[in-house]
Amino acid sequence: MNYNYIFFDLDGTITESGPGIMNSVAYALDKLGAKAQPQSVLKKFVGPPLAQSFMNFCGIPREQTDYAISLYREYYRKNGMFENSVYPGVEKMLADLKAGGKKLAVATSKPENFSVQILEHFHLIDYFEIVCGATMDEKRVNKEEVIAYTLESLRISDERKKTVLMVGDREHDIIGAKKNGLDSMGVLYGYGSRGELEAAGADYIAETASEIADRILSKGRRF
Repeated sequence: MNYNYIFFDLDGTITESGPGIMNSVAYALDKLGAKAQPQSVLKKFVGPPLAQSFMNFCGIPREQTDYAISLYREYYRKNGMFENSVYPGVEKMLADLKAGGKKLAVATSKPENFSVQILEHFHLIDYFEIVCGATMDEKRVNKEEVIAYTLESLRISDERKKTVLMVGDREHDIIGAKKNGLDSMGVLYGYGSRGELEAAGADYIAETASEIADRILSKGRRF
């Protein structure tokens, strides 16, 4: 069956956003007077919701997570958002998919307004039918919720869900897709490992951005 809609994660899939995210976390921890964390811990913040990450990776109490997020965004809004780059081959991949008749959307746990600004900054916004992200109040932040919102926004019914493929680099993308009844493709150039993606139940794995387009557009195969 052909996929008509391709949903993309943003961080770790479209852009290499790690430096800005890690610098923003380090800034927030410093302002909180919390223990500084090594890069190996800061990298874990790329992908998951912020509140969950501050609690799980840094031991920040739940009641302090709203303040931690506000400090994170203080740095991110001014600097971290653009401490970022587009992964090699991504723009050509998007162009090839669009030329092949696919409808593209972004489904990210990053706040929607930040996501739009980033895509505009890198001149990628026009490839997408819609950009769906988290709300600033964290009421819509989990990937399952964001994907559901994207499906609703595009008016994709339950019967049409098999025409949708979710592409992302972390287990949250794969699990969120599965909970919404979607197939998924994990990518290896981002922040997740093959083991993580396979354990989460990814239907397909791509090693490079060009492989995403090649497989989706290939003739005579399920894609």
